[in-house]
Amino acid sequence: MPIRGFSDFRTAVTTTRVLVVGDVMLDRYWFGDVERISPEAPVPVVRISRSEERPGGAANVARNVAALGAQATLISVIGDDEPGRSLERLLGEEHVRTSFHRDSRLPTTVKLRVIGRQQQLLRIDFETLPSHEILASKLADYERALPEFEVIVLSDYGKGGLAHIARMIEQARGRGTPVLVDPKGEDWLRYRGATVLTPNRAEFRQVAGDWSSEAELATKAQTLRAELGLEALLITRAEEGMSLYTDAGAQHIPALTREVYDVSGAGDTVIATLATLIGARADISSAVSLKA
Repeated sequence: MPIRGFSDFRTAVTTTRVLVVGDVMLDRYWFGDVERISPEAPVPVVRISRSEERPGGAANVARNVAALGAQATLISVIGDDEPGRSLERLLGEEHVRTSFHRDSRLPTTVKLRVIGRQQQLLRIDFETLPSHEILASKLADYERALPEFEVIVLSDYGKGGLAHIARMIEQARGRGTPVLVDPKGEDWLRYRGATVLTPNRAEFRQVAGDWSSEAELATKAQTLRAELGLEALLITRAEEGMSLYTDAGAQHIPALTREVYDVSGAGDTVIATLATLIGARADISSAVSLKA
């Protein structure tokens, strides 16, 4: 079903229920001024003036879904710690329903970025893989929740939270529920049967190899799409926009460029918007065009 404009979109999504499953993290930002070079080592000294916390990873996908007006539910694993509680609080403020499995042996993943003069100077990651027991209980939650939703998003950040992703895709597709996957790593066979895969340019190149022309890119994309049994492959290409590959061929959407100090979360916004529109019964081509 095509969605003809923004008013149609707003009306359609309010009853759309989107289930997001994947790796969550707390994005922390320390902002400050670079005043001098440290006498201890050739590194800048940053005087911190303020800090921010934001939901990251799959949590940011769910946050974007809720911001679009749809009903977002998030299933994931966090630690029984202060960052986990902060993440839960932030998502509650964004009207995201959460089903978190707490692992006392697992610190909640935190990505700390130090920003100075509108540039990212440093990122520090705190992360540990979740236990098999916690992942099994999360899978059981997913299986129980599946019938309630119009569309599923599996957000893979390579943190171990989607160990059962092949089974998740199979169960959803068996019910006729669309599944969108944001991939990570080189083993994409585990995403076989998904409705849409949304890699960025670097992720696609890592799996399919380089290309020297749009025609070669299209050939690689369509070959991979066929091998994985996907309805669509959407490659986000930064300043080059996005390219959608389906049975109908290739569709290119140009980018609206602007300078930013932090590009994290751009792919989250794309998959959240696409999933929300597909859940509202838009066809993929129309959904991608409206996203642009």
